[in-house]
Amino acid sequence: MDNIYFLILRRMRKPLLALVTVYSVAVFGLVLIPGRDADGTVWYLGFFHAFYFVSYMATTIGFGELPREFSDAQRLWTVFCIYLTVTVWIYSVGSLIALLQDESLQRALAERRFAASVKRITTPFFLIVGYGQTGRDLVRALTSERRRAVVIDIDRERLNGLQLEKLREFVPSLQADAQCPDVLLSGGLRHPMCQAVLALTSSNEVNLKVALAAKLLHPEVTIIGRSDSHDISANMLSFDTDYVLNPFEIFALYLRVALTAHCHTVLNDWLGALRGAQLGEPRKPPSEGRWILCGFGRFGKAVYRELSPGGTELMVIEQSPEHTGTPSTAWIHGRGTEAETLEQAGIREAVGLIAGTDNDANNLSIIMTARVLNPELFVVVRENHMVNEDLFAAVDADIRMHPSLIVANRIRTLLRSPLLARFFDLARDQNEEWACALVSRVAAMIQEQAPEVWEFGIDGDDSPALMDAADLGLKPHLVDLLKDPRAVDASLSAIALLHQRGTRLDLLPDPHGTLIQPGDRLLFCGSASARTRMRWNQVDIDVLSTTLGRPPQVGWLWRQLRPHLPARWQT
Repeated sequence: MDNIYFLILRRMRKPLLALVTVYSVAVFGLVLIPGRDADGTVWYLGFFHAFYFVSYMATTIGFGELPREFSDAQRLWTVFCIYLTVTVWIYSVGSLIALLQDESLQRALAERRFAASVKRITTPFFLIVGYGQTGRDLVRALTSERRRAVVIDIDRERLNGLQLEKLREFVPSLQADAQCPDVLLSGGLRHPMCQAVLALTSSNEVNLKVALAAKLLHPEVTIIGRSDSHDISANMLSFDTDYVLNPFEIFALYLRVALTAHCHTVLNDWLGALRGAQLGEPRKPPSEGRWILCGFGRFGKAVYRELSPGGTELMVIEQSPEHTGTPSTAWIHGRGTEAETLEQAGIREAVGLIAGTDNDANNLSIIMTARVLNPELFVVVRENHMVNEDLFAAVDADIRMHPSLIVANRIRTLLRSPLLARFFDLARDQNEEWACALVSRVAAMIQEQAPEVWEFGIDGDDSPALMDAADLGLKPHLVDLLKDPRAVDASLSAIALLHQRGTRLDLLPDPHGTLIQPGDRLLFCGSASARTRMRWNQVDIDVLSTTLGRPPQVGWLWRQLRPHLPARWQT
C-alpha cells in the first residue's frame, strides 16, 4: 500500500503544486483588489469569501459575485483567474488520467487486490506457479472438485485466458515473476491454508528457484516441481522437494510397463482417470519385435533407458547426434521423415514406432510416412503443443504422449489422493497375475466409466462415527465399512486398495482381519453409489451401530447411562 501512495504522490506532485499555487494567487489577488459598493464605499474580500468564490469559479460548477457585486478591477482579475485555473485543472485531470493508465500503478493495484483476495481465503488452496497447459488442466480439475487454487504467471495473455474460463471457484491470479520471494509470499506461501506449492513453469531454473524459496520460507508445505533435466531434478531432490516430476521419465516408465505388464497399465489407466471418464478399449503394444525410436533428445533418452535393459530391440534415428549424443547400440543418422531412412531402420519388419522429436510437424510426417511402408505398426507419438490437438487426433496414434498432460495427471493424482500414488508404487512391485486379478475385480464393479477412487482418514473430520465407535468401545473392522447400510447382508461395490497405519502400508488389506483404529487412512475404489453409502457408515453413529449389529448408541444421555446398564448392553 505504501508503494501505491508513493507512486501517486510522486506522479501528481507537479499538478498538485500547480493547483495550490494558482489557487493561492487567485485568492490573494481577490483579497488585495478593492471593490466599491453603490455608495462608493471601498470594501475588500476576506480570505474565506475569496477562497469560497475561487473554489466554485475554478471548477466551473457555478458563478456569482459574493458577498457583493465586484468592481471592474475584481472582474478583470476574475477573468484572468478563470482561464488560469481551468488550464491548470485540465493539466491536473490529464495527469490523473495518465496516472490511472500507468502500468506501474496498475501493477501495484493488481498486486494489492491479489494479496487481499488470497488473505480472504478460508479453505485449503494450492499455489500454482505457471499457467501453461499443465497449470490450466490442474486448475480445471481442482475447481471442478470445489477446491481452491491461486495462480502466478509471468505471461499476461495466459492469465487473460484464465479470466475467460468457466470455473466453479474464483481463482486469484497475478502477473509477476515468481522468482521474487515477495511474489510467492503475496500468493499465500505462508498462508495457514496453503496446502502445496506447484512449480510448473516451462523453465527448469525458475521451477528450481520457486521450490527453493518455498522450502526456505515455508518448510512444512508440500512442494511439487516439474523438471525435464536430470541436473535440475537432482538439485531439487537435494533439499527434500517432496515430488519432482519429469514428464519424459514418467512416460518412459509407463511405456515399459505397457510393453511388459498390460494389466498394470490398465489398472493405472482406470484408477488414474478423471471422475466419470469413459473407458475405451485398452490397446496393448507388442512386446516382441523391433521398435523404431525417432529422436534421441531428452524424451528419446528416457525411453531408451527404460526399454533397452528389458531386452526390447530398439533402432534409434537421430538427426543431430552432435547435440544429443548417440545410443550405445545401433542407430541411424536422419530425421525419420524420409522413407529411405525408415527403410534403413527396418520399418517393414518393425512392430512399433515411437515418433519422439520436439517438432510436431516432423512427428506427424514420420507417422504418415511409416504407415505407408508398414500399416500394421503400433504407433506412439510425442505431442509437444496442444494447438495441434486436432492433427494428432486425426493421425490416430495408439498412444499419445503430451508432457504437460502427463505432469498434470500425476499431480492431480497426488493432490486428489496421496495414497493412490503410494498404491501405484507398491502395485508396480507385484506380478502380472496379481494385477490381472485386481483388474477383473474392478471390471466387475463398473460399466463403461472410470471407477471412483477415494481416501479418508479415521479422524473427527472424515469419520466422526468411527471415532464415536472407538469411544463407545466398539471395534469395527474393514468389512463393516464395506457393508451396505440399507441392507447389511449385502456388500458395497467397493474394494479396499490400501490401508495405512503410521508408516505401515498394507496393500489390498483383508476386510475381515483389518481392525479400524483412529489415525488410520484407507484408500478405496468402486462405484459412485458405494462411495456415497460408505459415507453414511463414516459419519452417522446410528447407521454404523446398525451395520455392526448393535442398537443405536448415540447422544449424551446414552453415554451417561451406558456404564450403569447391565453387562449385556456393554457389548
